[in-house]
Amino acid sequence: MAVKDYIRERFFPHIWCAGCGHGIVLNSMIRSIETLGMSKNEIVMVSGIGCSSRICGYVDFHTLHTIHGRALAFATGVKMSKPELNVIVPMGDGDALSIGGNHFIHAARRNIDITAIIMNNRIYGMTGGQYSPLSGAGTLATTAPYHNIDPDFDVVKMAMAAGATFVARTTTYHAKETTDMIRQAILHEGFSVVEVMSQCPTYFGRKNRLGSAVDMMKQMKSITAPIGSKAARENPEIIERGIFCQEEKPEYCSEYDKVIERATQGQGV
Repeated sequence: MAVKDYIRERFFPHIWCAGCGHGIVLNSMIRSIETLGMSKNEIVMVSGIGCSSRICGYVDFHTLHTIHGRALAFATGVKMSKPELNVIVPMGDGDALSIGGNHFIHAARRNIDITAIIMNNRIYGMTGGQYSPLSGAGTLATTAPYHNIDPDFDVVKMAMAAGATFVARTTTYHAKETTDMIRQAILHEGFSVVEVMSQCPTYFGRKNRLGSAVDMMKQMKSITAPIGSKAARENPEIIERGIFCQEEKPEYCSEYDKVIERATQGQGV
């Protein structure tokens, strides 16, 4: 299938602001699915609420546009009932790690076969530019006009600590890298997390005087480097990109099938 076969062209042009990184993530995700040659009927996309969640309106898959912070809870229900489907959950700062934080750590702990794509634009863009758990100390927002004092979460470290078995980080500047990482995440059997550092020129960029969307993407290029690279070794401020974790562990749905089998055969205590 071609890329255009996976999108709902009737809903374009999209509603994202000019320069928003979410369109790049959509592009990379669709291209990763195209390389896998997946049927549209094999895929379910579940989203919550926010700029990032609008992605589910543009793809021609089975989709659920659910409530804020609960996308992974709905996705878990879908995967448990139809484990043969590929479940993809695009999320923003809040859906993933604020109101949705508890669902995130438990989905990782269970190692359920879901692909979580976290679009980290460091702001709540849909609701007016409030600071988020990923904004970081020293940043400005509509709810932090005199600078935010809250430290930010490290998405990669949190995902790994919670038990995710595939964890990666990239940026919208590195679009081809993003495509490859999402492809590998979908193929991985277990809970997969791909953090994509994304630009929000409308709120985060403007408030923090970071320039245009192009300027913000260039900055993401300059402040990141591949894991273990010379640049990363020499500069402790560099944010590393790449696949941080890729391991095989029992997947939740498969383990649950064993519970059902023991129950039906009367093998309980």
